[in-house]
Amino acid sequence: MGGVRIVIRDAQTREILAEGVTTGGTGDTKRLMETATRRDAWATPESAAFRATLDIDEPRLIEVEAYGPLGQRQAAVHVTSQQWLIPGGHVREGNGWLIEMPGFVVDVLDPPAASNVKMPAAIKLRANVVMMCGCPTSPGGLWDANRYEIVANIQRDGELIAKLPMSFSGTTSQYEAMFTPEATGVYNVIVTAYDARTGNTGVDRTTVTVALK
Repeated sequence: MGGVRIVIRDAQTREILAEGVTTGGTGDTKRLMETATRRDAWATPESAAFRATLDIDEPRLIEVEAYGPLGQRQAAVHVTSQQWLIPGGHVREGNGWLIEMPGFVVDVLDPPAASNVKMPAAIKLRANVVMMCGCPTSPGGLWDANRYEIVANIQRDGELIAKLPMSFSGTTSQYEAMFTPEATGVYNVIVTAYDARTGNTGVDRTTVTVALK
């Protein structure tokens, strides 16, 4: 997903101590989703991470700022976390400094941005929805789309005129619905994915102009 940009700074002086982009993969899915308990290490050597050595000679309150995923900017979020570090007090065992980035990556595939159609027309709405790590979603899958509310919100002239549930298309991570406009104009399509259990939410949008034939 393009990695996550990391900035490590002194929380009190705002001095930047290290910065860069995470590297690595999504980790051990079986461990993350099935076998690891609360006390176990979730991270594996190949898991995505940013590693740095800080040269400090006294306790310092450190802030980590994370922004990403960089490969899907419409879904990127900015999170920060703080903790005290002491000289020689390494943060590297187990999970290291674990930071959670909430959300979904939603990518509207159809209609493409700034599309033009003629009336009468049935417009297919299609979106790709994955986890923030890029992990796929599907009904009954490891990331079970049956838990998610995936909806196409249709606006015309700034007014919400329809909320269309999007159903699984048969292709992993892709969901679709059909919309038939009743009037000409510029329509904004805002696709949202929402997990009521966790609060995870993702959004993407596109526009389509409907004209007379």
